[in-house]
Amino acid sequence: MRSLLTGQAIARLVVGWGAFAALLALGPALKPPVDGPLLIVALLAIVAVILYCAFGVVHEAEALAKRLGDPYGSLVLTLSIVIIEVVLIAAVMLGPGEHANIARDSVMAVSMIILNLVIGLSLLLGGLRHRGMRANRAGISTYLSLLVILCVVAFALPALLGRDGAYTPAQEIPAVMLTLGLYIVFLGRQMGPRVNDFREVSPSKTAGAAQATKTLTQPGGVGQRTLKQTLALHGREITGRLVLLVATVLPIVLLSHDMAALLDDALGRVGAPTALAGLLIAMIVFLPESITSVRAALSGEIQRVSNLCHGALVSTVGLTIPAVLVIGLLTGQTVILAESTVNLVLLGASLLLSALSFFARRITPWHGAAHLALFAAYVVALFS
Repeated sequence: MRSLLTGQAIARLVVGWGAFAALLALGPALKPPVDGPLLIVALLAIVAVILYCAFGVVHEAEALAKRLGDPYGSLVLTLSIVIIEVVLIAAVMLGPGEHANIARDSVMAVSMIILNLVIGLSLLLGGLRHRGMRANRAGISTYLSLLVILCVVAFALPALLGRDGAYTPAQEIPAVMLTLGLYIVFLGRQMGPRVNDFREVSPSKTAGAAQATKTLTQPGGVGQRTLKQTLALHGREITGRLVLLVATVLPIVLLSHDMAALLDDALGRVGAPTALAGLLIAMIVFLPESITSVRAALSGEIQRVSNLCHGALVSTVGLTIPAVLVIGLLTGQTVILAESTVNLVLLGASLLLSALSFFARRITPWHGAAHLALFAAYVVALFS
């Protein structure tokens, strides 16, 4: 544990949790409307703390990925962020007020950020540095086919089958069972018999890494036994790093949600749409994963980019939608999930573009540029 709790790690924990405590203490002074200079200083300070903590999360995530291998390492980071995000959305729904649209708006913002902004930057920068990157098509196919089903259940069917954009109570139970069931089966397959579908095949990897991958991909469940051996040999280190990762992620998520009111206030003064605040918050929450994805692309690990991005979106939809529907059933709240026609078109185009990019024989910077252009179209739609 001494090797894990370095000076930098302790400093990040102190700064992150100290900033959150300070934000709680200054709560009355930061209630809108806030004086302009104080508002700017508070927002800049929060963003600076989040950036500082984000690099600590990336460090722990990369250490876990090296120790566990993919997809396990990427899954740890993804679930750490997504589960905290789902808990916070659930807490908002269980609090005072009406929050019928919070799940739809949050998941849609995350979808556009992951599918276009993060993947776009990763493919652009990775394509500029490496030539001939190839993803594992079996894994990509699994991710995208699952995302098509989950997104249809989450955003399209409520508009076609539901009432006023929400599922009826009788429809919510099958929707929960289908979404959660698909996600559980997917996790079981990803971590078990189909684990090799989510490992690198890119020729840009070193010979040593390729030999390690060959060892892990032998038939007979060698990859799974290797994971068990790793846990047996390095269980204490892995547990320590996992605890440290979550302890560093948590203030990032808490700070980003607490700054929502400040962002709403700031954007309201310049006449920006309210949906823009949700987009910025989602970008901050997934900042550690975004940095990790870009670094993976720069290292030529294109499958890890997919594991981080597509895996994060599968987890976000697969956990958020069942959670909010169950809360809606228990509390009698209406949960509006139906998306606008514009957003459905953008989401469908994003999934199609992901398939075209990752199934290409050679991933190039142009694929990344196309994703970034689609994200720009989404931002334009927010202001329309």
